[in-house]
Amino acid sequence: MVNRLVWQNLLHRPIRTLLSVTAVAVEITLILTVVGLSHGMLEESARRTRGVGADIIVRPSTSQAAMGLSSAELNEKLQDKLASMPRVEMATGTTVYLLTSNFQTITGVDLAGFSRMCGGLKYVAGGPFEQPFDAIIDEVWAKEKNVTVGQNMQIWNRNFRIVGIVEPGKLSRVFIPIATMQDLMGWRGKLSQIYLKLRNPDDTATIIGELKQLLPGYYIYSMAEFTSLISINSYPALGTFIRVVIGLAVTIGFLVVMLSMYTAILERTREIGILKSLGASRLYIVGIVIRETLVLTLLGIGAGIALSHGAKGVIQQYFPILTVSLHREWWLWAGLIAVGGGMLGALYPAARAARQDPIAALAYE
Repeated sequence: MVNRLVWQNLLHRPIRTLLSVTAVAVEITLILTVVGLSHGMLEESARRTRGVGADIIVRPSTSQAAMGLSSAELNEKLQDKLASMPRVEMATGTTVYLLTSNFQTITGVDLAGFSRMCGGLKYVAGGPFEQPFDAIIDEVWAKEKNVTVGQNMQIWNRNFRIVGIVEPGKLSRVFIPIATMQDLMGWRGKLSQIYLKLRNPDDTATIIGELKQLLPGYYIYSMAEFTSLISINSYPALGTFIRVVIGLAVTIGFLVVMLSMYTAILERTREIGILKSLGASRLYIVGIVIRETLVLTLLGIGAGIALSHGAKGVIQQYFPILTVSLHREWWLWAGLIAVGGGMLGALYPAARAARQDPIAALAYE
């Protein structure tokens, strides 16, 4: 009986119901899309880092955990020294510049050494560097910038000719010759980081111990450990941004649900009076309001999950460089956040309905 009454109330006011469901759906979409975008970008970065094929990464003492580098502090001679260690198969260094506009990197590489370590870049068009101001980009960057082999692209106000387009998944989206980057950035003889490939990966922990004694103060990680650091915890500003967006989304849902239910209570004053005159308790009246809110919220959650998948498709269609990862565990968290906000928004209208005097409510016009 109560459930039927709830559904009839919602269907009797389709526009208000639709607006309330839409508000909750927007709340869910905001949460899932922002969280999915943040996690997706970091997960994609970790996947590309693993694509290097190294076992150990060495970074200067001035670097910050998993943060991208825009400087070079390692002496290039250290690369040869590390490569000569008995259990090290090869070592290759890179220089890295972080583009703050889209959190992507331009990487300077010794192409021959880097290709040997990562197993080779897989070209879908063009080929390797031929001149100092050549660039290789991956398919995602090519689609984002709508460029192809033979065209020029601007890097630091200089024209670089695109000579190759490769499959994504190998460290960076843009590669240029390491010597060119060192000259342009004033990093001659310097590296941002050095990757080591071991003859036997099982020796990783032992070699790391030796390197920490050899290079005190340097950041030395296994690749598994390093990629695990590429998370939201390594980017405090990103975590703050996500919390702000979630707070705004919850506020939207809270206000819309409260306004919707408060208006519904005013319109149903006589109905509530009749129910109370027939013996309905305060708890019964509160239960009706809470059930209506719960139904609105659940419908909004379902619509929001569907919209977030639509938003993911649109983002990746028009902005291929952005990666959205919609984890199912966040469906639950977003749903709980929405339900919590909706219940808070319904508390005052429910309490007001429960306190109504049945005689005054029956006389209400």
